Amino acid sequence: MGRTEHFHDPNGPRPNRIVTAATAFVQDEAGRVLLIQRSDNGLWALPGGSQDVGEYIATTAERETHEETGYRVSVTGFIGVYSDPGHVIAYDDGEVRQQFALSFRAALDGGELATSDETPNVRWVSLGELDDLPMHPSVRLRVDHGLAHAPTPYIG
Repeated sequence: MGRTEHFHDPNGPRPNRIVTAATAFVQDEAGRVLLIQRSDNGLWALPGGSQDVGEYIATTAERETHEETGYRVSVTGFIGVYSDPGHVIAYDDGEVRQQFALSFRAALDGGELATSDETPNVRWVSLGELDDLPMHPSVRLRVDHGLAHAPTPYIG
């Protein structure tokens, strides 16, 4: 299913749904960030996805990271809340979501790099490479907040 993101677009569609999602910010021992390339829009992002019924939100971040990257991670901290009503995501089936994501810091526990139907590319990205990858501004904000190690979470 394809998706189009609208970021403060006055002509963008009106949202008809909010779905709780979680992303994981993971760095390796060299400081590189674990990123995925999304199959639905080709953009690079943090691993993550929608919360399942009966699931803790931190578990969502851990499960989605494993499904999308092959790596097992454990949530170790909280980076922020991303709920900008000006950021909406339109899907081919008519669903239009208002962004609502919680971003967590996570530690690598094991596993091996693997791709999936949702993530044709997975890689560890050095800080110097971040500007070269096509990334939605809302994702880049989460990456920057993860790198900043702020003493309080972002709420926006």
